[in-house]
Parts: sequence; structure tokens; C-alpha cells
Amino acid sequence: MNAPNSTLRGLDLRAEIDRLRGERNAVILAHYYQTPQIQDLADFVGDSLDLSRKAAATDADVIAFCGVRFMAETAKILSPDKTVILPDMAAGCSLEDSCPPDQFRAFREAHPDHIALTYINCSTEVKALSDIIVTSSSAQIILDQIPKDQKIIFGPDKNLGAWLNRKTGRDMLLWPGVCIVHEAFSETELLKLKAKHPGAPVLAHPECPGHILDHADHVGSTRAILDFALSSPSEVMIVATEPHIIHQMEKDAPHKTFIGAPGADGNCNCNMCPYMALNTMEKLYLALRDLKPEVVIEEQVRLAAKRSLDRMLDMAGRTVGQGDVGRPVFKAS
Repeated sequence: MNAPNSTLRGLDLRAEIDRLRGERNAVILAHYYQTPQIQDLADFVGDSLDLSRKAAATDADVIAFCGVRFMAETAKILSPDKTVILPDMAAGCSLEDSCPPDQFRAFREAHPDHIALTYINCSTEVKALSDIIVTSSSAQIILDQIPKDQKIIFGPDKNLGAWLNRKTGRDMLLWPGVCIVHEAFSETELLKLKAKHPGAPVLAHPECPGHILDHADHVGSTRAILDFALSSPSEVMIVATEPHIIHQMEKDAPHKTFIGAPGADGNCNCNMCPYMALNTMEKLYLALRDLKPEVVIEEQVRLAAKRSLDRMLDMAGRTVGQGDVGRPVFKAS
């Protein structure tokens, strides 16, 4: 059982984490939405699927995933022989919570002529019930390979699904889930910020609702947002996603100014992910020390979930978002 915080007083947590990383032969992963302190000590910082694939390619015995539960589960799906730990197992996701497996199964059964194209922000059980998993960067690549007359269920993010419908002309049936972080942005406050910084492009994640995306100059995954921010000639940019990604932007482009898009009162922390914030240096140290909380997945469910992930990788190219696309067209059985 994890020790109380009082026993950690006086420890150099960074040094202890580095020591345990070596002793455990561990790789530490940090999503862009983690605190700067955790990002700076990680072996890899990035998007959830990219992190899991990088960890799978290492000879590490242990994967310490500083992110949320579905991300650590994805790492376990791809690395079943590695021990996968999450600093706080309560680090969930509002999208995952919105889509309980039993309800998703019933929804699928009520629409037997639909295939399920499911965003990676879901539980292993929902992945296992899906036909193809997608990321925000691979979704349109995959949609372009599915016959136009094929009916599709898209979940759990209705905002991402609606954005894809608008881009592709599809009419996918959308599961009504949302990301609480991206729902928190205020259109009124965003317009005020744009007026204050005329010419500053708005970079937005497609998990944002349509009224925010309507004002975006670039819509893309966290990696795509970061790449755009670094390559754009603009000196000032407004960022409509979880603001901890700005740490990487400022490290790579210190001469530029990045402004987080505001919430309803124009100056709140409501667009910071409360689930990501559950991971701390103390909890990471304890997880490496105790090798728990550990992610455990029943093998039959893992294999079913991996099939839906493999379909995505086959259709989008094994290097998702970097070319090598145009793999087999998916056809419903």
C-alpha cells in the first residue's frame, strides 16, 4: 500500500524517480497535458497512442504512464508482457466515463447495420466492442477508406464526430459524450481575446464544440497543434486545448507568445484537466517504488481491443499521421 505523504518529506523526488527508473528498467511516459515538472523528467512526451507505441518498442520491463487510465490501458494492450503502472488509478476521462461498456453494447445491438468507429478515449472494454479505433489525427484518413453508404456509429466524443461529419459530408450516428476540458472554452471570451490580439491564429483541438472550432485557424490533434505552433510564422498564438501543452511550445519556440484560450469568466483554470492533475511527482515515485497501481487487462478483452487498434494502424499506416496511408478499405462483415 502506498505510504502516506508524510514519509516522503525530505526526499529528493526527482533523484529518487531517476534511481527507481534505472532499478526497475522503467520507461516514463508523459502526455502533453501533464505538469511541466513531469513532462521534463519523462523519457517520452507526446500523444497517447504515440507514447504507447514508443514504449512498446523499448526493452523496458516497466511502463510508468503519466496520463489517464485509458492511455495506460492502451500501453498494456500493446505491451502485454510489460508491467504498466499509473500513478493514480482514479485518473479517468470524462469521455470514457460517458460511454459505459454495457450501454455501448446495447447501442450497437440497436443499430446492427452500423459499424463502430470509436475514438481512442474510451475503455478497453469499449475498444473490444468496436470495429476500428481512431485518433484525432487518423480519423479522417480512415473515414476516407470506408464506403460512403456504410452506416457508422462514432463515439464517445460528439464534438469530434460532428467535426468529422462537417469535413467529410458523412452523417455518422454520434454517441453523446464530451471532454469536460474542451467544453469549458467560452466563445465570448475567445472573441474578446482575438480582438485583443488581432491576427493571432487560434489553434484548436477537435474535441472543442463547433462554436469554438468556427473561430479556429488550425484544428488538429495535440501533436498537430504543436507542430503548427512551431512552424507558423506568427509570433502570437491562441491555444484552445489543455494549457499544459504550452510548456512544450515555449521550450521549442521561446521567442513566441502562446496564450491559452479562456474559460467562461475569462480567467479560470476550468480548462485544465482535473484527471491529468491527479498524477504528481509523489505518486509517480510511489508507483515506481511499489509497482502499483498496476494496469491489468483480461487477455480475451485485450486481444479484442487490439484487433480494433490494429485495424486503425493498418488503414492509417503504421506511422499514423506521417504518410504511408491508403491501406485496405474496411468493409463491414
